[in-house]
Amino acid sequence: MIYQPPTALPPDLLADEDVLRALRAHDFGQVFRIVREKAGINYSKIAAECGIKPERVGQLARGTGRVTTFEKFVQIADALRVPGHVIGLAPRPWEADVAPAPSTTGPSMHRRAVLQVAGGLAVTLPTLHQSEPPPVRVTDSYVDRLHERTARLRRLDDTLGGGDTFRVYLGEMQRTKALLRTGSFSDGSRLRLTSLLAEQAQQAGWAAFDSGRGRDAASLYQESRAYAREAQASDLHSNSLAFLAYGMLTKDRRAAVAFAEESCATATERTPSSVRALLYERLAWACAVDQQPIGTDQALHAARKALDEAPDGELQPHWSAWVDHQELDIMTGRCWTELQRPLRSVPVLSAALAAFPDEHARDKALYLSWLAEAYLTAGEVEEAAVTTGRALELATGVASIRPRQRIDVVLARLRPYGEVAEVREVLELADP
Repeated sequence: MIYQPPTALPPDLLADEDVLRALRAHDFGQVFRIVREKAGINYSKIAAECGIKPERVGQLARGTGRVTTFEKFVQIADALRVPGHVIGLAPRPWEADVAPAPSTTGPSMHRRAVLQVAGGLAVTLPTLHQSEPPPVRVTDSYVDRLHERTARLRRLDDTLGGGDTFRVYLGEMQRTKALLRTGSFSDGSRLRLTSLLAEQAQQAGWAAFDSGRGRDAASLYQESRAYAREAQASDLHSNSLAFLAYGMLTKDRRAAVAFAEESCATATERTPSSVRALLYERLAWACAVDQQPIGTDQALHAARKALDEAPDGELQPHWSAWVDHQELDIMTGRCWTELQRPLRSVPVLSAALAAFPDEHARDKALYLSWLAEAYLTAGEVEEAAVTTGRALELATGVASIRPRQRIDVVLARLRPYGEVAEVREVLELADP
């Protein structure tokens, strides 16, 4: 017999809009309060199953404090039997006992298998250790090896969400901080290690942002900015400003645009083309969110010019090398969607996403949500619904809150068209 904890949410609560909204926002205090009121599950039981002190459960339910650690997210999901995808986790092991058996063929089955493996990997990732103790004297060659390690770990972000990677990246950053405190350095190696720390802070900040830790992300970006200044790493300093702009868009659009403009202004003739393209991309997005079509168009043009005029053989930092013409096409489509120009956004997004690999599931789900929104703006409801369904499939099991947040925006716009067959199908998929 399959074990069911006494705190497992009944199906009607898992379908309750207030509960789902609180779960997606990781507002577990609100969840605990609703569970007690509607299901009669007391705080003592919740505390016992979730590994939280009873008085702490009560404080959370009253709105005091938040649950912020990935380990506790997992524990709460298992105690309440909340499917992983609802709160940005990979499918939990117990879901295999209650979910219908998936198809055993085709790419969707392959992706499910990959996600199950990734879910298991996410549990072990935070225990990654360097294979050798840090040296007493830090040389340039040792810093080179750390740079290579950071570049390898960065690739995890291609297929895993911030919920899986945040502690990995934060752990790398903390080890580098410790080395700066305790090591002795050869000429120049301290500056290079400080530059690496600025880079690691940005990657940790990105993972924090991706997993819903907005305050942590902003703090890490500010740290990165300080380290980049100390290391005289102008490209990383520019990128820290661009990250700050990206994270600020939901709070203060004008300030976000100002940060993005400052990031572009700091670029020089020696700034690699992919870095300049990345900075201008983020400026374009900030302008689009702030409903500035002229500024958006100018920034997109500058980003494309940077890529088109890149010198042959120019070395690119690994943290910006992913910015290419396909990525710029996607950003172009996103910007014109935000500006409600579907005739501009749909063709470029459709073409770019047709060649975009499903293995990058989080990003493709996000990008498809903008394509779906563009279809809706153009009045193509059926296409919007089908595209949203594809985004939902890809977002399943990704440890990031952002795909579902974006998809929910599109679903809200689709609901008035519930009589359309494709819309009914995707709404049933979203709210089983």
